[in-house]
Amino acid sequence: MVGRGAPPKVALLIESSRAYGRGILGGIAKYIRQHGHWVIFMQEQSLCDEPPPWLAGWQGDGIISRIDNPALAACIARLRVPTVYLRNVSPGLKVPSIVTDNDAISRVAFEHLRERGFRRFAYCGYNGADYSDERRDAFASFVSKAGLRCDVFHPAQLPEQLSTAVYEEQGLRDGDQVARWIQALPKPVGLMACNDMRGRQVLDACRAIGATVPEEVAVVGVDNEEVLCELSNPPLSSVIPNTERVGYNAAATLAAMMAGTRTRPRRALVEPLGVQTRRSTDVLAIEDRQVAAAARFIREHACDGIHIGDVLRAVGMSRSTLERRYHKLLGHSPKHDLLRFRLDRAKQLLAETDFPVARVAEKLGFEHTEYLNVIFKKKTGLTPARFRAYSRVADRSDRLPG
Repeated sequence: MVGRGAPPKVALLIESSRAYGRGILGGIAKYIRQHGHWVIFMQEQSLCDEPPPWLAGWQGDGIISRIDNPALAACIARLRVPTVYLRNVSPGLKVPSIVTDNDAISRVAFEHLRERGFRRFAYCGYNGADYSDERRDAFASFVSKAGLRCDVFHPAQLPEQLSTAVYEEQGLRDGDQVARWIQALPKPVGLMACNDMRGRQVLDACRAIGATVPEEVAVVGVDNEEVLCELSNPPLSSVIPNTERVGYNAAATLAAMMAGTRTRPRRALVEPLGVQTRRSTDVLAIEDRQVAAAARFIREHACDGIHIGDVLRAVGMSRSTLERRYHKLLGHSPKHDLLRFRLDRAKQLLAETDFPVARVAEKLGFEHTEYLNVIFKKKTGLTPARFRAYSRVADRSDRLPG
């Protein structure tokens, strides 16, 4: 337990080489700004680095770790100080962990591609890397539950229990195999890559075989590494993990542990913020041009206060005809999409701004705040105010509804 008056000494063993790790560090910094000073021990690191030399004899109060290295885990265990892990924890290690919800990552990616009308799907990851395998299995499951097919890239199998870096390094040598696999896929296809680096490799493979993006192959990555995504050709759409919340919650959990609070060694999941859409998925793969026009109109104007009648006038169809054809191609009604786009925007505004709920309702095109309250609670299980509170509560350890 930290002594009174003395700022806690905390080691941050988090990779700074990736946007994910830098986002976590930003969340930790935000917690410290709000709750008091910590003495921080850290250095520039990559995901699978060896333990820093100073750690073996370190005398501190707490650790937040996201480094994927068995030697580091063993070193931390010997120190016997409160620790929060930000990666999967080995079964014998009884410590809390806070990680991005990979099922939710894959669900968001699937919905993003599905709403663009794709009926064929594919997944390209680094087989053996735990996060990639979790996303692969979840993505394939969502596709299967929709009654559709998912092709998965299967390179040569590497031995099990290697480091994440080894699986990723091998995967980045798979360029020719990835190109041949994509060439053989039925098209058009919506493809999820396990992260943005793999997504960029997929875009390079498409260019090498002459497959047009996004018309034949629409690609969405994960992590929203902005520079990498913008330098891709075309710019890469990407799922945005809520890394700031991961870091903030980790800091709050560690603070409680250092103060003597007993914390259950469970795995807390943090949902992503959504998808940053760029040109790699800016397409509607729907042969029915009127339905495609309706879906595009809804996506572009959902928060402008439109109603289904506005959609019908824009595409020149009767309500029954549009609903029948829309449901056949997209699996749900136009009203479902209209409400979903509004609620997704509401969640973003509630989590990222201090706008009053009435202002949020106004920006979504709702005439009455009460209607937003009713619909939001019906779909998420929370009022907008409670959702905002949950999105900012530091020690929330299960996922938000909705």
